[in-house]
Amino acid sequence: MRKDSITPDDVLRLHKVSDKYLCPPEANVYGIDFTRFKLRDVDSGAVLFEVEKPTPPPDDGESDFEQEDIDPNAGRFVRYQFTPQFLKLKNVGATVEFVVGDRPVNKFRMIEKHYFRDRLLKCFDFKFPFCIPNSRNTTEHIYEFPSLSPAEVQDMIDSPFETKSDSFYFVEDKLIMHNKADYSYNGPQ
Repeated sequence: MRKDSITPDDVLRLHKVSDKYLCPPEANVYGIDFTRFKLRDVDSGAVLFEVEKPTPPPDDGESDFEQEDIDPNAGRFVRYQFTPQFLKLKNVGATVEFVVGDRPVNKFRMIEKHYFRDRLLKCFDFKFPFCIPNSRNTTEHIYEFPSLSPAEVQDMIDSPFETKSDSFYFVEDKLIMHNKADYSYNGPQ
């Protein structure tokens, strides 16, 4: 996909996981940074996964590495390892906490597409409320999992990291962030 600006309609038309990032990290001119993420089973309330971004140490001006050594895509990819029981869940709540830089954020939207191999499993489309500049925000989105046959579930368990997702974030219908993930469902019970 070669365009100056990727829109929500563009990513909704994608039929397989993207093979590259569709925008550079610099596209996030709003300074949006995800600081905490929690997954829970809506039906039981059990917390399935929780991670919080550590607070960076104060910059003392003395760095052990040069700025150009930093991978520009660091933090844009996550590898999840779940147990087979995860695939039996019906509804999962995803709570995200994020901070916003010094610009207001209007029409903040996330489109997340999940694939097994090159087959679309589910597309989620969530809208966030208006975010004021320099704010910390928390929201929860509910994911209703697709129905999978026992054979599909077993195939996903037997094929670690062949389940993948693209998460696209838009402000005012312009792509500002693109994150990727892959999933394994064969972890210990």
